Amino acid sequence: MASERRDPPFGGSVVFLLMNLPLGVAAFTVLTSFTAAGLGTAVVWVGVGLLALLVLAVRGAARMERARVYALLDRYIDLPYLPLPAGKQSLRWKARLKDTSTWRDLLYFFVLFPLGLIEFTLVTAFWSTSLALAGLPIYFRWLPGGAYYFPSDDLRWLTVDSTVEALPWAALGVLFIALSVALTRALAGTHARLANALLGPTVAQRRRMERWWEDAEEKNLVAG
Repeated sequence: MASERRDPPFGGSVVFLLMNLPLGVAAFTVLTSFTAAGLGTAVVWVGVGLLALLVLAVRGAARMERARVYALLDRYIDLPYLPLPAGKQSLRWKARLKDTSTWRDLLYFFVLFPLGLIEFTLVTAFWSTSLALAGLPIYFRWLPGGAYYFPSDDLRWLTVDSTVEALPWAALGVLFIALSVALTRALAGTHARLANALLGPTVAQRRRMERWWEDAEEKNLVAG
């Protein structure tokens, strides 16, 4: 439990948050295209195969996402799936579709795009502002006119054209860097909790899995 409460590693958090937008775009594109094509061609049975492929792809992608969360954020997410029943494929597919984890996996990848967009925007905005302010004493002399004008070149409320004048801005940039580090870890931690809520087992699922394993152990003992 202690590992769940501590902040995720900073470097992994940055990489994780920046990856979410491209992964979210890819996931949203695949989900919407396969869903539309599958529903549109379901009457000729081609769509059924596409939807079945989508279900398998989502469950497989969810396994990879749990691994990504663990590798970058140091948060382990238990698998929520019960073993599939032996026998006909129809029974196995029925178990997959009745499993709420399948639909929670699907929901996670649908929300990954808007969530990734928000995270990417916040991270890039805070870090670009922080680094620009912190480095102002170094690069202001290479700006057009050899000075930095706030808030813009056309509206010059403040002018920074010397290292001394740039130092207060650099101090503000250092403060923003500290805020950016805290924001990055907070966003990553929040995303990890969301991933655990959608990709991990619920309390009811944990109980069902425990009962399943207890029954399996009893059957093995009887068979032995």
